[in-house]
Amino acid sequence: MSIKVFKTLSDGRRYMKTWPMVRQLSFYFPEYRVIRAMTIVMPLMPVLAVLAAMSQLYIHGLEFLPQAITIALFFIGLPLQGLFWLGWRSSHPLPLSLLEWANKLSTKLSDMGVQCRPLGAKACYWDMAVILKAAFERLDASYWEEL
Repeated sequence: MSIKVFKTLSDGRRYMKTWPMVRQLSFYFPEYRVIRAMTIVMPLMPVLAVLAAMSQLYIHGLEFLPQAITIALFFIGLPLQGLFWLGWRSSHPLPLSLLEWANKLSTKLSDMGVQCRPLGAKACYWDMAVILKAAFERLDASYWEEL
């Protein structure tokens, strides 16, 4: 069980680095907002965890050690929840409407000469993220304004 959790967290980190951070996608996919929040929160939460735990210990003394540890774990757990959600989402199968749209996008990229394979029936959000990243690197802005 724990190995699967670590794999999901590492998949979330990989998905976070692959997903194109383009504002146009924020209207259609929650990944943009989650990844944006994660980039802010990941370096900040360990510091907040230490400050929150130390303030509890400073104000109330060692009698509040269990509460201070709980608060610290809460702050450290927030970025882990985001990574876990991203990892879960990356392996989640695409709905049929998105599968059709991603296949159209991959054929458009293939017509331009970009090496891109069409998505199969078992495609997931990770596969779409790879295609979207290639598309945002190669296609002009007028194509994305049509969305």
